[in-house]
Formats: sequence, structure tokens, C-alpha cells
Amino acid sequence: MEKRRPLIFDIKRHALEDGPGIRSTVFLKGCNLNCIWCQNPESIDPSPEIGFYPKSCIKSGECVKVCKKNACSLENPLRIDREKCDKCGDCVKACPGLGLRQIGHFYPIEELVSILIRDKVFYEVSNGGVTFSGGEPTLHMDYVSLLLRSLKKEGIHTAIQTNGFFDWFEFKEKLLPWLDLIMFDVKLFDPKQHLKYTGQKNDIILENLAELVKERPEDVIPRTPLIPDITATTENLKAISKLYKDLNIKQCALLPYNPTGFSKAENIGKKVSSMLSRHMMKPEEEKKYKEIFSWAELIKF
Repeated sequence: MEKRRPLIFDIKRHALEDGPGIRSTVFLKGCNLNCIWCQNPESIDPSPEIGFYPKSCIKSGECVKVCKKNACSLENPLRIDREKCDKCGDCVKACPGLGLRQIGHFYPIEELVSILIRDKVFYEVSNGGVTFSGGEPTLHMDYVSLLLRSLKKEGIHTAIQTNGFFDWFEFKEKLLPWLDLIMFDVKLFDPKQHLKYTGQKNDIILENLAELVKERPEDVIPRTPLIPDITATTENLKAISKLYKDLNIKQCALLPYNPTGFSKAENIGKKVSSMLSRHMMKPEEEKKYKEIFSWAELIKF
């Protein structure tokens, strides 16, 4: 039984990078990994959070007036003292602009499905559909299962982006029958490195990948984010390439490094690891890593 209501922090319509065709991507809060490079750091905590967006702040001071914990201050460039804040949301309600926003909202199944089917015509003409992402959507299997079933009744293509850290039997029962595509992250091959940079070992992840490939080999796209000096090393990528060959995987994806998560982390008062580069990866570096997978079909949405 799920302990809390699943929260959604974004619904991206007309997405072109989260699967084939034109898609709607539903981003759920909560993740069982804690990757230091996370592109969506606001997705890790499953509970609602308050984000501060300085460019939208008009410095009305209303947040200061209503905060019972004295956590808000116009003198604080980050606006919120996160140690005092209890995330009650009073400041968000009082804010006359969009300087303070609640991150994470619950959508009943029927309401969310009604939003997602609005773009059905775009899905149909582009061979697109709906993708569930996060965070980690498999943390909310009962909720996502009901959504998938409703979408399949509408004839809509469904996909999921997952870190692979889930219970295989529950996934196979509740999600797999209603999924058309599984985008499965394989970040690091070495278990010690995986634990160091994501907070979990990868034995369950690799076991789940092997099971998925047995069940639905044509519908799985393993993906590796290219994080400079962490996942994007010759040693790591060669090990992952060998893994794919051993599992007879024919297609995979390499995700270019994107430091956009830095500003998102700052919006919720989180610090960014000093190990991360603030610059995009150079094309020649990316090309070098792609050559390791020259034997496979590299998928790019």
C-alpha cells in the first residue's frame, strides 16, 4: 500500500525528447536514488517543497508578514531559511507574484487523464504519447498503473523513464502490461561507484534490466547520462557496452550532460556538488564516447 499521495511537479506538454513523437511528460516527485548530478533535484523529496525564483520576486514582503516561523526575510538573498521553514505554504499563498511557488501537487486520476488526452490528436499524427518520469515513477506503482490503464483505453502510446531500482514482480504485474516503451537508466557499472554517486548499489537495477530484456527486448531502451568524470569515463562506458552485448541489447541511448539542474537546486535551497561541471560537454568528447557504442543503434529522441 502506498503511504502518501503521489505528487506531480510538472506536466510538460508537446515534449519532443521523452520518447517518440509529440508527448506529454508527467513528472512525479520522490526518488529512491540521490544522484549528485540530478537534473530535477526538486523531484527527489516526495513531499511538497517551496521554490524561490528571484527573477519573479517583486519584494512585496507579504511572505515575511504571514510566515509563522520567521523563515522568510527580504534581507536573505535566498528568501527562505530552510532550517526554520516547515513548508506550510502560507508564503506561497500570500505572494502576489510568482517569486514563491509550491512544487508538487496531487491530481486525481480522472483529472490528470482528462489533461493528458487533450493532446491526443498530436499523439496520433506524430506517433507520440504520454511518458511518466520523475523522480522515480515506480515509487507510485498503484497510481501510475491506473493512469496507464486509462490511457491505453484511449489508444495512447505509453512510456516510462525509470532508474530501474524497483521490485521486479510488482513492476511486471502493475506496470509492464500497459507500457509500450521502457527507458531504463544504467548510470554506472561499478557497484561501489554507483553507491558513491547515487546512494544505492546497482545489483537490483542490473537484475531488473536483465529480466526486462527477457520479457520485452524490443521495448527497452537503456540510457546512460554522460556526466563528466563520473559516468562519462572510458572505463565505465566500456563496461556498460559489454553488459549490453552480453544481454543481446541492440539499442541504447547516451544522454548529453545538461547542467540546468544547478539553478533548480538553488531554487529549493540545495547546494550543487563541486565535482560537477557547469559547462556543456564538448561535441568531440561526446563523439568519443558514442564510438564505444558504435555496434549499437543509438536512439535519440
